[in-house]
Amino acid sequence: MHSLNIQYNPRLDQLRWLAATLVFLFHFHLEYAGNGGMRLDGPWTALITEGHTGVGLFFTLSGFLFMQIALHQHGAGREIVYRDFLRNRVLRIVPLYLVIFLVATSIGRDKFAPQDLLYFFASNLGLAPTSGSVVTGAAWTISLEFMFYLVFPFLARFTLERGIAYLGGWLVLMAFFKVAAYTVNDNSTLMYFSTWVGRFDQFLIGMAAALLYARWRPQLARWAPLLLLASIALVMWNTALMHRIAPFGATPRSAFWIGWSLLESLGWAALVLAWVAFTPRLPGLLERALCQGGKISFSFYLLHMGLLHVFASRFKLVATGSPWLDAGIVFGLAYGATWALSTLCYHIVEEPFLRMRRNYGAGRMVPAQAARES
Repeated sequence: MHSLNIQYNPRLDQLRWLAATLVFLFHFHLEYAGNGGMRLDGPWTALITEGHTGVGLFFTLSGFLFMQIALHQHGAGREIVYRDFLRNRVLRIVPLYLVIFLVATSIGRDKFAPQDLLYFFASNLGLAPTSGSVVTGAAWTISLEFMFYLVFPFLARFTLERGIAYLGGWLVLMAFFKVAAYTVNDNSTLMYFSTWVGRFDQFLIGMAAALLYARWRPQLARWAPLLLLASIALVMWNTALMHRIAPFGATPRSAFWIGWSLLESLGWAALVLAWVAFTPRLPGLLERALCQGGKISFSFYLLHMGLLHVFASRFKLVATGSPWLDAGIVFGLAYGATWALSTLCYHIVEEPFLRMRRNYGAGRMVPAQAARES
């Protein structure tokens, strides 16, 4: 997805695809196992059973990308124009999010109250209409993303003035808030999973990773293959540790989750740095496919739970005698259908609005053909 404000990097799209696919695998496993299919349980499959970690990758990527944009603007002698930055973010997120919100309020029409409209701005809190059904449940992350967008231009400015230590100070504050919140919340796992207290440090880690990349890019490129292997091992170890100590959904209150988001984001930040610095290209067809997956990842993320739920009643129809083959066939069908639906949604709902964006620094319209996704 091409940005108006920085040179396109296909590696970031490929990581978006990975994040969306991990979340898809997580929900696929829940639906498939819940309908009597094969259930995974073990450290080597924790990336699937704890595949919600893809959300952490999304948040870390957001911090990384936007800090890269801030550095690019700063290097060109420009600052981010707050009005145009928010305008771009609204055009990027709100059209599809509004569609999902309207679907949610339609599903829950019998219980709808006028004040529920305020949940449009807080989809991650309370009894939001989008959280009332698995069809629209993934939308809880949108409020957190937009909250980050609201403050990012200020964070970027202060970070450029004071250096990476400014982000370190925020991480210390967040650690304190996490500990304090744990002492008074009986459902701290869900709190850390879905609120500002639990997730803001992941945006900050992404921003810090962008600063490290800007400073150490040649060294990172030299060591990228080893860093890539080490970061993959770290991500797998993180998810295996969570699966063993405090799996999501099984532990309403665990001290492990106090440091979980920071540990998770450090692993993903290392992978982001390694993959962005990794110079060898993928085979052409694979490269284009993964970049396309990143391009449609927003639609894919918001639509996949609805499609999986539709597929759930059909999961038992495949019976070859091999549990792994059965699961693979159903997964392929569900994944392909979600990809196709997301591609349609991207072109119908997202792309027309993306063509209306502006450059952050210049604050002027750009040719429609240059406008893609930032």
